[in-house]
Amino acid sequence: MLNNTLFFKTQDLQNISAYANRMNDELKSGDIGYYHLVNTSFELISQSKEFIKNKTHIKSIVLVGMGGSSCGVKALKELLFDHEEEKELFIIDNTSSHTFTNIMKKLDIKKTLFIIASKSGTTIEVISLFKLIIAYFNLEHKNLSENFVFITDLNSKLHKLGDELNIKCFFIPQNVGGRFSVLSAIGIVPLTFCNYDTKALLEGARACFVDFFEKKETHILQKAYHYCTHKNAHINVLFSYGDAFKAFNEWYVQLIAESLGKKQGFKRIGLTPIALIGARDQHSFLQLIMDGPKDKTITFLKIKDSKKSPNIPNISLNHLQSCDFTNDINLHDLLNAQCDATAQALISENLSVDIIELEKLDAWHCGYLMYYYELFTSACGIMLGINTYDQPGVEVGKLILKNMLSK
Repeated sequence: MLNNTLFFKTQDLQNISAYANRMNDELKSGDIGYYHLVNTSFELISQSKEFIKNKTHIKSIVLVGMGGSSCGVKALKELLFDHEEEKELFIIDNTSSHTFTNIMKKLDIKKTLFIIASKSGTTIEVISLFKLIIAYFNLEHKNLSENFVFITDLNSKLHKLGDELNIKCFFIPQNVGGRFSVLSAIGIVPLTFCNYDTKALLEGARACFVDFFEKKETHILQKAYHYCTHKNAHINVLFSYGDAFKAFNEWYVQLIAESLGKKQGFKRIGLTPIALIGARDQHSFLQLIMDGPKDKTITFLKIKDSKKSPNIPNISLNHLQSCDFTNDINLHDLLNAQCDATAQALISENLSVDIIELEKLDAWHCGYLMYYYELFTSACGIMLGINTYDQPGVEVGKLILKNMLSK
């Protein structure tokens, strides 16, 4: 399970019940589609398995997407690092020639399936990379269905191209925003193709849905209210203990920053996300949190299970005996002890802290964790009085880019 411990004063439920009601209204309205993916996306698993079952020659799956069309998948790929891939999953999520060229060199086109993912169907980076792939392998347009799958909105321009070329299309519900789409076709299709346990992933997310909407568990609301109404702290630091969380941290940054950074008239609103990896960043950013301005709240994220981690040998080295106190300690237990010690140090400085502990790192717990953060983001948006689901600031840059390159 996921255990969330809050080290700050919580509110009387009467003070936050209105926000829960608002989230229930969003759920029932059907306007915010990600809420429902915990039920509707199971069908995608069977569709994906049916499509890929006879393609035994495919050994590489390449997801081409930007932002919400890749961030969540990359996070899950790294979190589930123990998964034995029957098909290797590559992700191209930037217009960086270095990454593009390195991945292309590793591929045998006869054994590769590309997934072109764009909710709008016209994401300029994705479509540009699509063209580069066609040119790199000198592919004929009439045969693209052999190597390509599209994930997009129904009736998008990419969907229309797919129909013309007989390319299989999987669809994202139109009421599901890109950064909330990891449990839609964006995540379920490529991960199912590569035989990840997407059923457990959705079941974990469904468990979080039940805890919040049916069992009325209040940790998410309490945390969102405290962090959104804090008088001094408008920066939330996610301190994740374990290298497997690196891509998850990137997903968290996009989710929070793009959802909660908004204008409200002449007022600018938002929580600024910062993502760190423990214990490494205890030797860099921690100093600023401890002794710098008290403008940050801190969430610690750790994994309880340490079964696959080695024990530190009982070796004593001359001149280094002061380090012997970790001898015979499990390496992962040391990591978690560093997490707990750092949290206690920050609590002693009267900073707002919470700790999320996962029982273990598997598909079920990853689904729960990602849905937890999506619900947290929705709660924050309601409390801040903004539209959580648009991104007008991003669209301005896209228009400028088009004008610059069209001259």
